[in-house]
Amino acid sequence: MQLHTIDAGNFKLDGGAMFGVVPKSFWNKMNPADENNLCSWAMRCLLIEDGNRLILIDTGMGNKQEAKWQSYYYRHGEGELVKSIREKGYSENDVTDVILSHLHFDHCGGAVKWNSDRTKFEMTFPNARYWTHSAHLEIALKPNQREKATFFKENILPMQEAGQLYFVDKVEKPFENIQILTADGHTEKMLMPLVSYKEKEILFIADTIPSHAHIPVPYVMGYDVRPLQTMEEKASLLTQAIEKDWLLFFDHDPQFECANVQLTDKGIKVKDKGTLKSFV
Repeated sequence: MQLHTIDAGNFKLDGGAMFGVVPKSFWNKMNPADENNLCSWAMRCLLIEDGNRLILIDTGMGNKQEAKWQSYYYRHGEGELVKSIREKGYSENDVTDVILSHLHFDHCGGAVKWNSDRTKFEMTFPNARYWTHSAHLEIALKPNQREKATFFKENILPMQEAGQLYFVDKVEKPFENIQILTADGHTEKMLMPLVSYKEKEILFIADTIPSHAHIPVPYVMGYDVRPLQTMEEKASLLTQAIEKDWLLFFDHDPQFECANVQLTDKGIKVKDKGTLKSFV
């Protein structure tokens, strides 16, 4: 098995929205906001070569949305999904599986692209099965008012129409070395793949803990549909991470790809943080 961090670029979101009720004087020390109160965030994906399968977790937001919409999120950085995959020595045709942690635009938008003459959508990874949870798809297609602006049909329906959308809850064991955990605080049935690699377990913790700055249990995003449940899920996952020595892989942290945690006299804190390669 081989693991690769994939850089799908950076974007900006309001710092207050990303940290909820936590005062700016606290979070601004860890991820400073600009003059518009916007913080830079990564769109980080994970590529796993496991035997004859090449598995990608998340796809970033892609680039098929119009320029005006893209400008709202201040895309920046050198990262780009397919470019990053090719830099690792693979092509988009090699990908056999795409696990979508959830169907918010910044996690699944890169799964679908325009064709060459921009007349219709096609799959970025034509040979891949795309995986989600059936209950999550249901809410994505009929979203609540809180999430309506982040689920786009053009990111979702082409996967169904191409016959490439599959459900982790409908298959007994879809992956040999990946266990699929779920959480419901951020959105309904968000997937959090737990990867067994050598003697290590790596949790793609998705938007339950989007960055190392969100490790404290009360640091919950304003985007979460059930913030109190997110806090309960975080507490449980962090406790397990300590007991089982999990490595946490962050999708949005602008600086650090991974971290592990420890219990201190002041609660659960980051122990070490850095790149994926620095840990494994």
